[in-house]
Amino acid sequence: MADRRSTVAEVAPRPLPPRFLTPDDLVEMFELPSVETVYQWRRKRTGPRGFRVGRHLRFDPDDVRAWVESQIRGAAA
Repeated sequence: MADRRSTVAEVAPRPLPPRFLTPDDLVEMFELPSVETVYQWRRKRTGPRGFRVGRHLRFDPDDVRAWVESQIRGAAA
């Protein structure tokens, strides 16, 4: 029997919540060390596109999904 290891691309994505995501949601989803990582991504423009609602940062689940897919494509190159 062949040893088959699953890759990120083969793993079925978990559904995202049907609401805008908070930085804490991203920390939980990606098992990040802290919310500061999300803010660093924003400052460096390397993470998913976010927007402000007053002083609160939010992320559209579709933008997060697109960012993840771009990260997977970049890793495969």
